[in-house]
Amino acid sequence: MLEILKKVNEPKDLKTLSKEDLNKLSEEIRQILLQKLSIHGGHVGPNLGMIEATIAMHYVFNSPVDKIVYDVSHQSYTHKILTGRKDAFIYEEKYDDVAGYTDPDESEHDFFKIGHTSTSISLASGLAKARDLKHENYNIISVIGDGSLSGGEALEGLDYVGEQGSNFIIVVNDNGMSIAENHGGLYKNLKQLRETNGTCECNLFKALGLDYVYVNEGNNIEKLIQTFEKVKNIQHPIVVHINTQKGNGYKIAEENKEDWHWNMPFDKETGKLRFNFSGEDYGTLTADYLLRKNEAR
Repeated sequence: MLEILKKVNEPKDLKTLSKEDLNKLSEEIRQILLQKLSIHGGHVGPNLGMIEATIAMHYVFNSPVDKIVYDVSHQSYTHKILTGRKDAFIYEEKYDDVAGYTDPDESEHDFFKIGHTSTSISLASGLAKARDLKHENYNIISVIGDGSLSGGEALEGLDYVGEQGSNFIIVVNDNGMSIAENHGGLYKNLKQLRETNGTCECNLFKALGLDYVYVNEGNNIEKLIQTFEKVKNIQHPIVVHINTQKGNGYKIAEENKEDWHWNMPFDKETGKLRFNFSGEDYGTLTADYLLRKNEAR
C-alpha cells in the first residue's frame, strides 16, 4: 500500500508532508524501485543510495523553476517518481514508458538528455550563465557522483564555476564508489574529508574557490533538508558534499556494491538472477577480435 506516494504527483506535494511522512515515502519509493528493478533490471545501487537526497532536494527547492541537473542520470529514478512519472515505476505494463536517464521530452523537470558521465557541472553552469545574463533569480543545482567527479569535463566545470560569482549549488553524492572502487589523488582527498567530517585542511573544492559544506549522514532526510535550506538562494558557488550509502536499504546491494551498480532482473530475496544470460557479449567479442588481430601480426 503506497499510502504516502499516492499523495505525491509533483514536487510541490512534498511540502505538505510531515518529516515522518517523508521518511515513509522514502521506504515506499525503495519498495517500488526494488520491485521494478527485480523485474526489469537497471541501476540498483546508485538509485537506492539517492532516494533520501532526492526527496530532500525536491522538498526544499522549487523544480522546475529551480533547475536540478543530474550527472549520468544513474541516480535519477526517484526524481522521475516525484515529478509526475511514478506510474512507470509502479505498474509493470508501464515500465518502458520512461527512459533510464533524464529526458526533457518526458518532463519539464528534466533539462538535458544525459547518458554519460562528468557532464552535469558544465551543463548546469550554462544554465546559470543564461540566468545571470537575463537577470533572473532561481537556484541551479548540479548533482554529480564521486565516480564522475574525476572526469576531465567535471574538473573543467569545477574550475570555471569557481569564478562564477552567483548562485550555483553542486551536490557531490559521495558513496566511495564509481562502478568499481575509486583510485587516485582526488579520491584520497574525498576520503580525508569523509574521515574528518569535512574539516581536513586539504580540500579540493575550497582550493578551486568554492564554498563547502559536508553532510556525513547523506541518507538522513531531516539533515539533508536542513542543509539544503541553508544553501538555498545562496549567491555564490557552493559544494554540498554528502556521504551516502550505495545500495542503501537493500543489504545484498550494500554488501556487493560493484556487482549491484547495475543488474539484470533478479530475485529480491536471494539476489539471484531470474534468467541465465549465457552466451556472447560485446566486451568478449571485442577482446577476442583484438587478440586475434594482435596474434596475426
